Amino acid sequence: KYLGKTVTLTIDQPLGTTYRDTLYKENYGYVPNTLAPDGSGLDGYYLGEKAPLTEATGNCIAIIHRLEDDDDKLILVPEGTTLTNEQIEAAVDYREKLFKHTIVRQ
Repeated sequence: KYLGKTVTLTIDQPLGTTYRDTLYKENYGYVPNTLAPDGSGLDGYYLGEKAPLTEATGNCIAIIHRLEDDDDKLILVPEGTTLTNEQIEAAVDYREKLFKHTIVRQ
């Protein structure tokens, strides 16, 4: 229901911060007032902005679907931005390399 839609994230791990021994190389946060199957808010990466943010609104172009848990991640980009699967993988590799996943698109 999020693919192709404009979505706003509350950024709780801004680019450049370290959380649980992970240096965040992209802005990362959650969709307010949502509940993912893992019991927390639906998470997402905001790709394309190379400054730490507290909130980001963008187009959901893909979803990282983790194959071994219930913690999918939205991929948001600024309006008009397109990324290939390879570009998405490169941007989120610092974190997603730890999980078997696939990229879902429309």
